[in-house]
Amino acid sequence: MSIEYSDHVPDNKEIDETGAWLSIGDLMSGLLLIFALLLIVTLLQLTEQAEQSEKSRVVIIHSLKQALDAKGINAEVNEKTGDISILDSVLFDSNSSELKSEGKDFLLEFIPLYAKVLLDDGEISDEITFLVIEGHTSSSGSWGHNMNLSMLRAGAVYDVVDKMDFPNKYQMLEKLMVAGRGKAAANKSIEKSNDRKVVFRIQFRGDEFSDWFLKRNGEQS
Repeated sequence: MSIEYSDHVPDNKEIDETGAWLSIGDLMSGLLLIFALLLIVTLLQLTEQAEQSEKSRVVIIHSLKQALDAKGINAEVNEKTGDISILDSVLFDSNSSELKSEGKDFLLEFIPLYAKVLLDDGEISDEITFLVIEGHTSSSGSWGHNMNLSMLRAGAVYDVVDKMDFPNKYQMLEKLMVAGRGKAAANKSIEKSNDRKVVFRIQFRGDEFSDWFLKRNGEQS
Protein backbone atom coordinates (compact mmCIF):
# COMPACT_ATOMS: atom_id res chain seq x y z
CA MET A 1 0.00 0.00 0.00
CA SER A 2 1.49 3.35 -1.11
CA ILE A 3 0.87 6.78 0.40
CA GLU A 4 1.14 9.84 -1.85
CA TYR A 5 1.81 13.36 -0.57
CA SER A 6 0.25 16.03 -2.71
CA ASP A 7 1.61 19.04 -0.71
CA HIS A 8 5.05 20.30 -1.71
CA VAL A 9 7.50 20.38 1.18
CA PRO A 10 10.48 22.68 0.47
CA ASP A 11 13.84 21.18 1.10
CA ASN A 12 16.28 22.63 3.62
CA LYS A 13 18.20 24.56 0.95
CA GLU A 14 15.10 26.43 -0.20
CA ILE A 15 14.18 27.31 3.41
CA ASP A 16 17.71 28.52 4.15
CA GLU A 17 17.79 30.77 1.05
CA THR A 18 14.42 32.36 1.84
CA GLY A 19 15.43 32.98 5.45
CA ALA A 20 18.73 34.46 4.35
CA TRP A 21 17.04 36.93 1.98
CA LEU A 22 14.59 37.99 4.70
CA SER A 23 17.48 38.55 7.13
CA ILE A 24 19.45 40.66 4.63
CA GLY A 25 16.34 42.71 3.79
CA ASP A 26 15.65 43.37 7.48
CA LEU A 27 19.28 44.33 8.04
CA MET A 28 19.28 46.80 5.13
CA SER A 29 16.03 48.37 6.31
CA GLY A 30 17.47 48.78 9.79
CA LEU A 31 20.68 50.35 8.48
CA LEU A 32 18.74 52.80 6.30
CA LEU A 33 16.62 53.80 9.29
CA ILE A 34 19.71 54.37 11.44
CA PHE A 35 21.36 56.39 8.64
CA ALA A 36 18.24 58.56 8.26
CA LEU A 37 18.12 59.23 12.01
CA LEU A 38 21.83 60.11 12.11
CA LEU A 39 21.37 62.47 9.15
CA ILE A 40 18.47 64.25 10.84
CA VAL A 41 20.40 64.63 14.10
CA THR A 42 23.47 65.94 12.23
CA LEU A 43 21.42 68.48 10.27
CA LEU A 44 19.77 69.70 13.48
CA GLN A 45 23.18 70.09 15.14
CA LEU A 46 24.59 71.96 12.12
CA THR A 47 21.57 74.28 12.04
CA GLU A 48 21.97 75.02 15.73
CA GLN A 49 25.71 75.62 15.32
CA ALA A 50 25.23 77.95 12.35
CA GLU A 51 22.50 79.92 14.13
CA GLN A 52 24.64 80.21 17.27
CA SER A 53 27.57 81.48 15.21
CA GLU A 54 25.29 84.07 13.63
CA LYS A 55 24.07 85.24 17.05
CA SER A 56 27.64 85.48 18.35
CA ARG A 57 28.61 87.54 15.31
CA VAL A 58 25.76 89.99 15.90
CA VAL A 59 26.75 90.45 19.55
CA ILE A 60 30.43 91.02 18.68
CA ILE A 61 29.66 93.58 15.97
CA HIS A 62 27.19 95.41 18.23
CA SER A 63 29.78 95.57 21.04
CA LEU A 64 32.38 96.91 18.62
CA LYS A 65 30.08 99.64 17.32
CA GLN A 66 29.08 100.65 20.85
CA ALA A 67 32.72 100.92 21.95
CA LEU A 68 33.67 103.08 18.96
CA ASP A 69 30.66 105.35 19.42
CA ALA A 70 31.40 105.74 23.14
CA LYS A 71 34.95 106.87 22.33
CA GLY A 72 33.77 109.16 19.55
CA ILE A 73 35.86 107.35 16.96
CA ASN A 74 34.49 108.16 13.53
CA ALA A 75 34.62 104.90 11.60
CA GLU A 76 32.03 103.27 9.38
CA VAL A 77 30.96 99.87 10.76
CA ASN A 78 29.14 97.37 8.55
CA GLU A 79 26.53 95.96 10.93
CA LYS A 80 26.25 92.70 8.98
CA THR A 81 29.93 91.82 8.53
CA GLY A 82 31.74 93.89 11.16
CA ASP A 83 33.97 95.48 8.50
CA ILE A 84 35.30 98.88 9.56
CA SER A 85 36.12 101.28 6.74
CA ILE A 86 38.56 104.14 7.27
CA LEU A 87 38.70 106.57 4.37
CA ASP A 88 42.14 107.22 2.95
CA SER A 89 41.58 110.97 3.45
CA VAL A 90 41.92 110.24 7.17
CA LEU A 91 45.09 108.20 6.80
CA PHE A 92 46.92 109.19 3.62
CA ASP A 93 47.43 112.01 1.16
CA SER A 94 46.25 111.38 -2.38
CA ASN A 95 48.32 108.76 -4.22
CA SER A 96 50.59 108.27 -1.18
CA SER A 97 51.24 105.30 1.11
CA GLU A 98 52.84 107.40 3.85
CA LEU A 99 50.58 107.83 6.85
CA LYS A 100 49.68 111.40 7.72
CA SER A 101 50.29 112.53 11.31
CA GLU A 102 46.52 112.69 11.94
CA GLY A 103 46.24 109.22 10.41
CA LYS A 104 48.76 107.86 12.92
CA ASP A 105 46.90 109.60 15.76
CA PHE A 106 43.67 107.99 14.59
CA LEU A 107 45.22 104.51 14.52
CA LEU A 108 46.86 104.99 17.93
CA GLU A 109 43.40 105.55 19.39
CA PHE A 110 41.49 103.06 17.24
CA ILE A 111 43.71 99.97 17.30
CA PRO A 112 43.93 99.36 21.10
CA LEU A 113 40.14 99.73 21.41
CA TYR A 114 39.55 97.43 18.42
CA ALA A 115 41.84 94.78 19.92
CA LYS A 116 40.29 95.11 23.38
CA VAL A 117 36.73 94.55 22.17
CA LEU A 118 37.63 91.58 19.97
CA LEU A 119 40.36 89.87 21.96
CA ASP A 120 39.90 90.62 25.68
CA ASP A 121 37.21 87.99 26.10
CA GLY A 122 38.43 84.46 25.30
CA GLU A 123 35.04 83.31 24.01
CA ILE A 124 34.82 86.24 21.61
CA SER A 125 38.43 85.81 20.51
CA ASP A 126 37.82 82.14 19.78
CA GLU A 127 35.04 83.11 17.35
CA ILE A 128 37.54 85.09 15.25
CA THR A 129 39.89 83.29 12.86
CA PHE A 130 41.60 86.27 11.21
CA LEU A 131 41.71 90.05 11.34
CA VAL A 132 42.50 91.46 7.91
CA ILE A 133 43.85 94.91 7.07
CA GLU A 134 42.66 95.43 3.53
CA GLY A 135 43.67 98.29 1.22
CA HIS A 136 41.28 99.61 -1.46
CA THR A 137 41.65 102.25 -4.17
CA SER A 138 39.37 104.02 -6.62
CA SER A 139 38.99 102.93 -10.25
CA SER A 140 41.25 105.74 -11.44
CA GLY A 141 44.70 104.70 -12.65
CA SER A 142 46.20 101.42 -13.82
CA TRP A 143 45.48 98.07 -12.20
CA GLY A 144 49.12 97.47 -11.28
CA HIS A 145 49.62 100.91 -9.72
CA ASN A 146 46.44 100.64 -7.64
CA MET A 147 47.21 97.13 -6.47
CA ASN A 148 50.69 98.16 -5.35
CA LEU A 149 49.34 101.30 -3.66
CA SER A 150 46.64 99.36 -1.78
CA MET A 151 49.20 96.83 -0.53
CA LEU A 152 51.60 99.55 0.59
CA ARG A 153 48.85 101.35 2.49
CA ALA A 154 47.67 98.18 4.22
CA GLY A 155 51.30 97.44 5.08
CA ALA A 156 51.78 100.94 6.53
CA VAL A 157 48.82 100.38 8.85
CA TYR A 158 50.21 96.98 9.86
CA ASP A 159 53.55 98.60 10.72
CA VAL A 160 51.77 100.92 13.15
CA VAL A 161 50.19 97.92 14.89
CA ASP A 162 53.56 96.17 15.02
CA LYS A 163 55.34 99.17 16.58
CA MET A 164 52.66 100.00 19.15
CA ASP A 165 52.54 98.71 22.71
CA PHE A 166 49.05 97.81 23.92
CA PRO A 167 47.25 94.92 25.65
CA ASN A 168 46.31 92.07 23.30
CA LYS A 169 48.98 93.18 20.79
CA TYR A 170 50.45 89.72 20.29
CA GLN A 171 47.02 88.10 20.13
CA MET A 172 46.16 90.59 17.40
CA LEU A 173 49.39 89.98 15.48
CA GLU A 174 48.75 86.23 15.53
CA LYS A 175 45.42 86.77 13.78
CA LEU A 176 46.44 89.70 11.59
CA MET A 177 46.73 89.48 7.80
CA VAL A 178 47.38 92.15 5.17
CA ALA A 179 45.69 92.28 1.77
CA GLY A 180 45.51 94.68 -1.17
CA ARG A 181 42.36 94.80 -3.28
CA GLY A 182 43.47 97.64 -5.53
CA LYS A 183 40.43 98.89 -7.43
CA ALA A 184 38.76 95.45 -7.47
CA ALA A 185 35.86 96.57 -5.27
CA ALA A 186 35.65 100.13 -6.60
CA ASN A 187 32.74 101.57 -8.56
CA LYS A 188 33.83 101.17 -12.17
CA SER A 189 31.57 103.84 -13.68
CA ILE A 190 31.65 106.63 -11.09
CA GLU A 191 34.71 107.92 -9.26
CA LYS A 192 33.91 107.82 -5.53
CA SER A 193 36.09 109.09 -2.71
CA ASN A 194 34.85 106.36 -0.38
CA ASP A 195 36.30 103.71 -2.71
CA ARG A 196 39.73 104.80 -1.43
CA LYS A 197 39.93 103.31 2.04
CA VAL A 198 41.50 100.85 4.43
CA VAL A 199 39.17 98.18 5.78
CA PHE A 200 39.61 96.26 9.03
CA ARG A 201 37.85 93.00 8.27
CA ILE A 202 36.85 90.21 10.68
CA GLN A 203 36.96 86.62 9.47
CA PHE A 204 34.70 84.72 11.86
CA ARG A 205 35.17 81.03 12.62
CA GLY A 206 33.16 78.92 10.19
CA ASP A 207 32.15 82.10 8.33
CA GLU A 208 31.81 80.71 4.81
CA PHE A 209 30.12 77.47 5.87
CA SER A 210 27.66 79.23 8.23
CA ASP A 211 26.64 81.71 5.55
CA TRP A 212 26.16 78.96 2.98
CA PHE A 213 24.30 76.66 5.35
CA LEU A 214 21.91 79.30 6.71
CA LYS A 215 21.19 80.59 3.20
CA ARG A 216 20.55 77.09 1.85
CA ASN A 217 18.43 76.16 4.85
CA GLY A 218 16.39 79.34 4.43
CA GLU A 219 15.78 78.65 0.75
CA GLN A 220 14.49 75.16 1.46
CA SER A 221 12.21 76.08 4.39
